[in-house]
Amino acid sequence: MSTLDPTLAHILDLARWAPSGDNTQPWRFEIVDARHLVVHGFDTRDHCVYDLDGHPSQISLGALLETMACAASLFRLSMQARRRPGLPDNQPTFDVAFTSRPGAEPDPLALAIEHRSVQRRPLSTRALTPVERQALQAALPAGYRVLWLDSWAQRWAMARLLYRNAGLRLTMPEAHQVHRAVIEWKARYSNDRIPEQALGVDPLTARVMQWVMQSWDRVAFFNTWLAGTVAPRLQMDLLPALACAAHFVLVAETAPRPQSTDDYVAAGRAMQRFWLAAAHAGLQLQPELTPLIFARYVRESRPFSRAPGMQARARALAEQAQRVIGQHEFDHAVFMGRIGAGAAPRSRSLRLPLDTLIVPAAPARE
Repeated sequence: MSTLDPTLAHILDLARWAPSGDNTQPWRFEIVDARHLVVHGFDTRDHCVYDLDGHPSQISLGALLETMACAASLFRLSMQARRRPGLPDNQPTFDVAFTSRPGAEPDPLALAIEHRSVQRRPLSTRALTPVERQALQAALPAGYRVLWLDSWAQRWAMARLLYRNAGLRLTMPEAHQVHRAVIEWKARYSNDRIPEQALGVDPLTARVMQWVMQSWDRVAFFNTWLAGTVAPRLQMDLLPALACAAHFVLVAETAPRPQSTDDYVAAGRAMQRFWLAAAHAGLQLQPELTPLIFARYVRESRPFSRAPGMQARARALAEQAQRVIGQHEFDHAVFMGRIGAGAAPRSRSLRLPLDTLIVPAAPARE
């Protein structure tokens, strides 16, 4: 780290704040020289039911690249990123270069990089102003638009959808394995997981969850006999879904729907600009991505759980989501969430230190 160019170090120190599913941070940096690096991406599809074909991780890599570009603008630098061809989809690798742009104005969204975070607790129901909506739409690159679901009826419909969706997640052994690994209990901050206090549940519910989640047998017993999912679903899904200004869907106006690694990386860049614009406007945001993931399992007839009945439940949820959102918008959606005014979270995921994210340079070829 002592030999790392100071400007590049600052850019990467900001870039590592990009969002990633469950704070997995699926990237490592290989430094070539002061203005060149290689981003080595990876995904968690082998052990995470939510990372279908690595697409959520690819969205995170797109967010990383966009964050890097915003950070570079603070130093009057532009960024060019090119994905290396011929590598497996679970190892997306990008050659990144920075070039000087004297006189260029910094991207104002760069000022929100470290403030952007996930707020899982209730938000204000104050409607977004026309100025706020315009700023959020304007932050998106060409080819993307925002669908707003902001009426009381629409928020109630989304609350019911997310409550049922949480029932799927919390009664599936494959998801239990993920949840057990990604929560850091009794923590306000976490460098590589989600801290308990950021979950959005009260302390009593957290203690029960911690004890129950130690084994799948406990989870199954509580779910079967003690309505074990009700309190978490109410606190983490139903009530927050009602307590917000709106739900939103980021729609890619492409034909056909997004499919390739590059499609999802581009979607991640668009998502991050939207999220940074929200943070820049003083708004809070929470992702709601899992309905899209399970709908794709259903659409492609791909089993995702050994538990009986899960495929049918996911199919019913996908049909419900299409009714609420609209079939075209749901099929072309790349990201969903809720948004609103509110206080910044008092607990959040941090990131791994930069020096642990830098890997040795590959040996030069003769």
